[in-house]
Amino acid sequence: MKKLIIIPAYNEAENIVKTVTQIVEKAPDFDYVIINDCSVDNTLQICKENNFNVINLPINLGIGRAVQTGYLYACEKEYDLAVQVDGDGQHDPEFLEEMSSYFKNSDVDMVIGSRFIEKSGFQSSAIRRVGIKFFSALIKFLTGEKITDPTSGLRMVGRKGIQLFAREYPKDYPEPETIVAMLKRKYRIIEIPVIMREREGGVSSISMKKSIYYMVKVTMAILIEKIRKY
Repeated sequence: MKKLIIIPAYNEAENIVKTVTQIVEKAPDFDYVIINDCSVDNTLQICKENNFNVINLPINLGIGRAVQTGYLYACEKEYDLAVQVDGDGQHDPEFLEEMSSYFKNSDVDMVIGSRFIEKSGFQSSAIRRVGIKFFSALIKFLTGEKITDPTSGLRMVGRKGIQLFAREYPKDYPEPETIVAMLKRKYRIIEIPVIMREREGGVSSISMKKSIYYMVKVTMAILIEKIRKY
């Protein structure tokens, strides 16, 4: 199977080398592509100096469009599996082989790495956990499916997911919305326990000031996604 790791990166100069190094060491069967979302630090320069496989976006498009660029790349190159691994170093590549085995042995369309099944490792901040529980309850109410970690960026999809996300993908804060998009299409989603790490450098795109906007925006997007026709 052709397997691709999509690494969205915005101002990840402090983390990108370590992220790629660990991918090469722990997930050697995967290819990778870095989507540099017009970083204003020296992320692109570091990628070029290390001969990393990188696509440089000429303007900042946001996390959603950066990840969608990766899915477009996966679709064009005819990958069988694609998985998002954030450039901030929070996702441990050692779980990728286990995630891919579910596609080989199970009838699934998405595998999510959840930090809340075994509750090991970094569990996010208290305020974010409140938001995560809210979105988990909302998705359960709308779809009947329980997703313990709906904001997890560590998500692997097969060809159906690649084609869907290459066509349409939310601009920002995409994880909960795309889960609903898949569930309404009767795609099967499962979660497996993973251990995530705290960001070692750089700044998260979701600040305290953006938290209220994030909650309102994502809630509205989920509701619209649930009722819209496709």
